[in-house]
Amino acid sequence: MKKKRKENTKRNKLLFLLCLVCGVILIISTYAWFIGLNDVTVEMFDVKISSTDSLQISLNGVDWSDTVVINSKNYNDPDVVGEGSTNSWSSLHPISSVGVIDETSSRLELYEKGSLTKSEGGYRLLASRVPNYDESEADGYVAFDLFIKNKSSNEYYVEYDPLNEEALYLAPESVVEVAENGGEENTGIENSVRVAFAQIGRVISTTYTEDGSEIRSIMCDSGGDVTSICSKVATIWEPNDTKHVQNAINWYNTSCKHRVGFDVYDKSSYYGTCNNITDGTAYPTYAVGGVIDVDDNVDVYDGAEYNGYQPSISNQPTEGKLYKFPYFTDTMKNYTGTVRPEFMTVAPNSITKIRVYVYIEGQDIDNYDFAQLGKKISVSFGFTKERFYGEDIDYDGYPELPDDVVRTRVVHYNNTGNIVPDDSRITYDYDKKEFTIPNWFRAFSFTDGDDEIIAKGVDQAGDVVWEFEKK
Repeated sequence: MKKKRKENTKRNKLLFLLCLVCGVILIISTYAWFIGLNDVTVEMFDVKISSTDSLQISLNGVDWSDTVVINSKNYNDPDVVGEGSTNSWSSLHPISSVGVIDETSSRLELYEKGSLTKSEGGYRLLASRVPNYDESEADGYVAFDLFIKNKSSNEYYVEYDPLNEEALYLAPESVVEVAENGGEENTGIENSVRVAFAQIGRVISTTYTEDGSEIRSIMCDSGGDVTSICSKVATIWEPNDTKHVQNAINWYNTSCKHRVGFDVYDKSSYYGTCNNITDGTAYPTYAVGGVIDVDDNVDVYDGAEYNGYQPSISNQPTEGKLYKFPYFTDTMKNYTGTVRPEFMTVAPNSITKIRVYVYIEGQDIDNYDFAQLGKKISVSFGFTKERFYGEDIDYDGYPELPDDVVRTRVVHYNNTGNIVPDDSRITYDYDKKEFTIPNWFRAFSFTDGDDEIIAKGVDQAGDVVWEFEKK
């Protein structure tokens, strides 16, 4: 039992090695994509990111650490994010995105409702581009720059090639939910939240300017020593992909009709009922990938899984009005072992500029008028470079210690030796000061003084997972 608890503790530590975004509080008074109610206001967005020795985080390209915090008070503070920040903090409107990065503005392409009127089997949708294509973001979402330094090797690949990059994984504990005392529960507003990570560009990790301006100013077309990665489609996380509250299902069942014709206002274009939606099953989002005009005759319920109509659906993000976007979902987050999918990748020996967006997806099937009753939601997420956990490889627990050695919580010690692990068990030769340690330890440090040996084992992610002292 003790071994099991220890293993669980190790797993919990590993899950948030790169970053832990916690305490994210969004005060929600939203309107659905369909009918305008009130705007969403953001009271606080705290971001706390932890990393291993080979990964560091910064908000300004100067101060690198294991943890950064950004919120409504400091998101544009030059002392925190540097001069010239274009971070955005505003009330939220339902918007939509297929993850395309505008290489002229170095911003995520977003689309908002231009008009929405009742159709014979749902709602006709008109959509226009959110005007964030100049020097500033528009209203309607939260956006901020995050810089990740990955020092895992000495090699830097100047040319962008995804095959040269290293995977990051989304922690299973990542969650979006209605916060405590956040408003009416079971309205499902948390099921429409999206978090997008748009990678803009990168430079070698040794890049340095005293004020960080060179790193902060990375753009898609910077040229010089900057490697543009704006051709990457942004990674967008969809939390709660299998969760659908009954009120959202009822709204869908009442509004949606099976579509067979082109004209959204022609009664003969709709006949019969739409496909069923069931709580516990994931359904796709047909996000907006371009401007939608009157002549396009797009209904919000278009798609094979909903009203069955597909002429307005594209197979490519930018070649049509609606696109079935491949989100990274909570279902994928919970896969284990060799089927665990990567969340995003970063290059070795690099500093990568990432533009993070938090918004409500208007095309999500869980977006309906009364979802605004869930007024406050909390968002937390984390990354790790660890692909496997102990149970994934049938790891049977930590080795037993000799009778004269006990586990302890040693915090302060001096490193007088570091051993590169190559064996699968820990053995001890106190006279020779030699240790053989498990392969999953990255390093093993010890101090020998006053006839006492204090040792600490560190795994591949940099977490201390085993400690002991000789009595």
